[in-house]
Amino acid sequence: MEKEKSDEFYSRLKEQLLDSTKWPSNYLYKFIVPTDEQRIGQINDIFNNTGAVIESKKSKKGTYTSISITVHLDSPDEVIAKYKEVSTIEGVISL
Repeated sequence: MEKEKSDEFYSRLKEQLLDSTKWPSNYLYKFIVPTDEQRIGQINDIFNNTGAVIESKKSKKGTYTSISITVHLDSPDEVIAKYKEVSTIEGVISL
């Protein structure tokens, strides 16, 4: 059931990206992750060597960290591939 939901989500996302954006283009990812250097490092590693601009900001209490990543990609398929890679990291919320 979860796989069907995620396949449906990614299919809809791809259509929206094709309709709203001229490719190649910059894309902004936003993630919320529990403040844990290992998890943050995993996200950074996924976007390493892509020319991405990565900004992070801790929440007021320091419990969570928001991560914004702007990267130049060639197609919606590349956008989705990165979302899928990040989704393997426990506790990450994609916005």
